Amino acid sequence: MQTILLFNFMGPEMLVIVFAILLLFGGRKIPELMRGIGKGISEFNSARASVEQELKGGMNEKKEEEKS
Repeated sequence: MQTILLFNFMGPEMLVIVFAILLLFGGRKIPELMRGIGKGISEFNSARASVEQELKGGMNEKKEEEKS
């Protein structure tokens, strides 16, 4: 069986991708783009943590109800 690796970039491919990003966004827009990506990742992580906390709280409540 053959597996497909989607993100297996080596030197030349990565260089072409970086060059294309520089052409599309320009040198001044890249920090703004990275800042936006960072904010998105932090919002995703905080939402994931809150959902995880709610699930654990619900599981603890269920266990306490079963003990009673």
